[in-house]
Amino acid sequence: MPRRDLPPPPPPAHMRAWLDERAVRADRARFLEELGRRSLGLGRLLLLWTVAAVFALGWSFVGMALMSFEAPGDPLAYVFGLVFALLGAGVLIPAGFWFAQGAKRDRRVRQLLCAWAESDRDPAADARVRAPGRSLTWLLTSFALGAFGLYVTFGSAASARPGSTTYGEVTYFMGLGMILWITGLLGLGKAGAHYRWAVRAFRGGPTAVR
Repeated sequence: MPRRDLPPPPPPAHMRAWLDERAVRADRARFLEELGRRSLGLGRLLLLWTVAAVFALGWSFVGMALMSFEAPGDPLAYVFGLVFALLGAGVLIPAGFWFAQGAKRDRRVRQLLCAWAESDRDPAADARVRAPGRSLTWLLTSFALGAFGLYVTFGSAASARPGSTTYGEVTYFMGLGMILWITGLLGLGKAGAHYRWAVRAFRGGPTAVR
């Protein structure tokens, strides 16, 4: 996955007296807009869903492994189950590292966003960083995804019938639903955190990273 360098932190307060104020303000507006896109842009939402899709793919292999292990008296099914389990681990483990790296990068983006927001005040630039439209997009789509995930999780458990539905099938669908609603919760949390931060940052309140 190609990576671009993040914007630099704002210059220290004691150095700003030696810099061109208009240039610093222009840099602040440009960097805030770029950091806002990286934090809450459509690309970040699609990336979150891509990571969730990779987790869902890995869990599908795990689900097939569980269903293979439940096949009665079929040695070949156990072999396929082991293969599917290895494939699932081969997908889920890198996806976990990818998610951890993304979370670490998101935290760095948020730190820079807070630092540049605190460095000055510019109503025009600050209004763009609030990004109510992007926040609403994250909120609505994440709510829909989370609601669908809950439906899959509890619907699969409620519709299971002894003798016709295996434990592997129930586990697979419940796990898939959990991946969906956890992804939705992450999106809802990100939208809510950005809204709370924007209210504090651009009304003179504290902007500490939590």
